[in-house]
Amino acid sequence: MAEPKTNEFMEKIVSLCKRRGFVFQSSEIYGGINGFWDYGPLGAELKRNVKDLWWRSMTRLRDDIAGLEATIIMHPKIWEASGHIATFTDPMVDCKTCKGRFRADQVSEIPCPQRPSKTVSECAGEKTEPRPFNLMFKTHVGPVEGDENVAYLRPETAQAIFAQFKNVLEVSRQKVPFGIAQIGKAFRNEVTPRNFTFRSREFEQMELEFFIKPDEIVEKLNGSVAKLDSSTDLSQARADWGWEVWHKYWVEQRIRWYESIGLPRASLEEYWQKKDELAHYAKATVDILYKFPFGTQELEGIAARGDFDLTQHQKHSGRSMEYFDEEAKSKYIPHVIEPSAGVDRLILALICNAYQEEPVTDEKGNTETRIVLRFHPRVAPVKVGIFPLLKNKPELVQKALQVRDILRPHMNVFYDEAGAIGRRYRRQDEAGTPFGITIDFDTLGEGGPERVDTVTLRDRDSMRQERVSISELLPKLLQQIQ
Repeated sequence: MAEPKTNEFMEKIVSLCKRRGFVFQSSEIYGGINGFWDYGPLGAELKRNVKDLWWRSMTRLRDDIAGLEATIIMHPKIWEASGHIATFTDPMVDCKTCKGRFRADQVSEIPCPQRPSKTVSECAGEKTEPRPFNLMFKTHVGPVEGDENVAYLRPETAQAIFAQFKNVLEVSRQKVPFGIAQIGKAFRNEVTPRNFTFRSREFEQMELEFFIKPDEIVEKLNGSVAKLDSSTDLSQARADWGWEVWHKYWVEQRIRWYESIGLPRASLEEYWQKKDELAHYAKATVDILYKFPFGTQELEGIAARGDFDLTQHQKHSGRSMEYFDEEAKSKYIPHVIEPSAGVDRLILALICNAYQEEPVTDEKGNTETRIVLRFHPRVAPVKVGIFPLLKNKPELVQKALQVRDILRPHMNVFYDEAGAIGRRYRRQDEAGTPFGITIDFDTLGEGGPERVDTVTLRDRDSMRQERVSISELLPKLLQQIQ
């Protein structure tokens, strides 16, 4: 089957997201609000699964990372220390013809709102000179609005981790190297939100700040710092690792995690930022990119940030951010490696990667197009659809409800008794449900005693069906979805 064009493909993605309850436009009944999105029943489950898997991989399966959940509004001096108030800007231009407002570096990508055209993708009107536009949302804390009580919605979750570094270090009884992980909302007043949920004004981040010894301390303790080359073994951390090896380690860890939730390595790219592209504090940054229908774009950045953040907060707060290393018998400010991923971008990538259309022929010879989301079972919003063959047969319904009650303490299931069984399968295919269970008359013993309390287990991707005992369902499914 021919691949759909980019715009057509994204239109199908947006349509399916609304039709099946993955994503809705925020405030839609009032005409919507640009750059804000709500997640429906399936989207909320998909998002929760992704965040739970990230959290589990970072904190539950490791001994060297602790968790944090910080507030969205923090002391405004945090943003002075981090540089966000002074420098967190995008260049903005206005169109003198249509009065539209655009990011200067993306003006060629965006059609003028008042000049829609199938052949012209850029407004021909004269633009103003670029001017800086601060991306932080401003608010006030307290009953009176004034300059003395200005606050900001956080534009990233990282700074809270740096601000709480010493507290987490103390209560978690960790030693450097160790990390602090956080998942949470962030807000950026984007000039031009675009590409569905890819660039939004409200979004979620999954961020890790992994604190490491400075290279001079590593050399002091080990005599040398390990060199990074093609033969470096990244499977087990070593005491002589410096920032370069730790940085590469986390790049590889993150790509492997994406593979574990269903994004093949071939769909991802590593982009190593050039020296003139790096933030002033960064020693190196790698962007993990996904091949979206609208272009290859960033999912996650892994930055070697040096000691910039902790040093800045020590300077501005007057509180020491130094760590006493018992082994080295000296104090230092740790350096940090930061893997920072966007949850919403990842959800969009998973949906785009999973979406497929394929022709299928039923038992009567009729051909139709099957739309299926081939989610990895780990992230699929619903793990199992449960279907009594007929809803007007109480004994089938009763047995189906028994199966539902066995499974749903362990996984998200969906019970459906409405319509032809084939249509019920199709609905779950579109939702990305990896397995379907049908309770039929053989379950009740009409096919012989050997079929009593067995059900039909259907695989979403192959559409193959097998007969499985009800008592075997739970361990068999758990093995697939974990």
